Amino acid sequence: MKTHKDLEVWVMSINYVSDIYKLTNSFPKTELYTLTSQIRRSAVSIPSNIAEGSARGSYKEFIRFLYIALGSLTELETQLIIATNLKLAAIDDLYFNQLITIKKMILGLIRSMKNKIVSGE
Repeated sequence: MKTHKDLEVWVMSINYVSDIYKLTNSFPKTELYTLTSQIRRSAVSIPSNIAEGSARGSYKEFIRFLYIALGSLTELETQLIIATNLKLAAIDDLYFNQLITIKKMILGLIRSMKNKIVSGE
């Protein structure tokens, strides 16, 4: 791997942040400093932690940051469910499907890194 920019999961999560920002633009202005802000922070945290972890220089550190990214993704999922329940926007399945795909990719990367530790790479 050259850099975090070479990771498909990082690219996909960067694009997902843009989608999330577009979605939250339609939220009521009264939510700007509450749920909108929380959703955006969670979304931005995903590729940010993937990038930081990949720069750490060890598989163990990378795995730690991948778990943090996974936590942010789960937090985002919860916030999107809340926004859906509050009918703040029409959040279609595409957002949740992208989230699930990113989650699977992060889990796959964690597995891959753990295997490299076990094999002594």
